[in-house]
Amino acid sequence: MSALEFLMAGLLVAAGLCLWRAWLGPTAADRAVSVDLLGVLMVGFCALLTVQTGKDLYMVVGLAWSLLAFVGSLTLAKHLEGRRFDD
Repeated sequence: MSALEFLMAGLLVAAGLCLWRAWLGPTAADRAVSVDLLGVLMVGFCALLTVQTGKDLYMVVGLAWSLLAFVGSLTLAKHLEGRRFDD
């Protein structure tokens, strides 16, 4: 088992634990944090795929994913706070 396979397996286990935390909750904040962490893990997957294949397309996908996860986290935080999107 190579180091990249070991790292991908670790990220897969961490992603499974994040999904488990999102499923159980119990609060909306717990779910928000686990979904945000899941986005970070997906960027890690993209980075490892970039190293493994040597194609920079995966890094571009990871960058786009991180931007979308950031905007989604901000949107969810404003929603949970009870503020409008134009505040």
